[in-house]
Amino acid sequence: MSEYILNLLPLKEGEREEFKAIAPDAVHVFARSSTVTPEQLAAATVIFGWPRPEKMKEAAHLKWFQTMWAGADEYAGMLPEGVLFTSSSGSNSRSVAEHMLTCLLALCRRLPAYQDSQRVRQWKDEGPMKTIMGGTVLVAGAGHVGSDFAKLCQGLGARTVGLKRTVRGPAEGFDEVYPMDRLDELLPQADVVALVLPHSPETAGLMDARRIALMKEDAILISAGRGTVLDQNALAEAMGAGKLWGAALDVTDPEPLPPDSPLWDTPRLLLTPHVAGGMRLEITRRKCVELAQENLRRYLAGEELVNRV
Repeated sequence: MSEYILNLLPLKEGEREEFKAIAPDAVHVFARSSTVTPEQLAAATVIFGWPRPEKMKEAAHLKWFQTMWAGADEYAGMLPEGVLFTSSSGSNSRSVAEHMLTCLLALCRRLPAYQDSQRVRQWKDEGPMKTIMGGTVLVAGAGHVGSDFAKLCQGLGARTVGLKRTVRGPAEGFDEVYPMDRLDELLPQADVVALVLPHSPETAGLMDARRIALMKEDAILISAGRGTVLDQNALAEAMGAGKLWGAALDVTDPEPLPPDSPLWDTPRLLLTPHVAGGMRLEITRRKCVELAQENLRRYLAGEELVNRV
């Protein structure tokens, strides 16, 4: 039986033909996540894209699913048993890394405070600024995003230290790499702490009040992985008491952030509504398409797939 490939990716002109050329004997169905039908899901043996997790139970003939996002936790327990599951991890790493660096430099230069002054037409010098040149950037999560962010920081003269669950040698962008259990030891040395960790039982609440207290008084905290990693109330309390130079969060728990969250009124805190990644850059969208195409070639050839979950 030929493969029935349900393609929900945001494709541009010519890209449908690229998929057809890779799998000329397959049935290719192109649709949107918002309009996909139960009949299409039921017939699919391969799915690319972002169908709603609760719909995946309808994919009775599914053999392989590749989500168009790096995160895969929303599909936990939602896929039929035995289905190959791959992610698009790495597709948005440049986008997220650039967003993190933008927030970091904005905090170093006190740009949020100057924006506030501009709104009230106040000409005010906010005083000393910071540079990451010569400083230490500690990245918890030395994967695709962490590596791209670390490379950008290296380009600005920072020393970069990465933390990951398993260390198997050097990692691109990092001067040093250590296992996660060195976090407490390294936090007091870091001028910048960046959290780019996925949600898991091991990472939930990892950056708690005790670990925030271990950071330098004038350190900067950046969070762009999953909001569950950080104790938000502890951060708000610490920053309200003068701890940290600043912080930038692109992820929170929950999302959207409730109106009564103390984060809204926390001084020196820059909030963005989970917009660092996604399909906001063309290079991200194209990388996502290329990953799906590469894995399709591998799938048809019986080879190991990239980004197995």
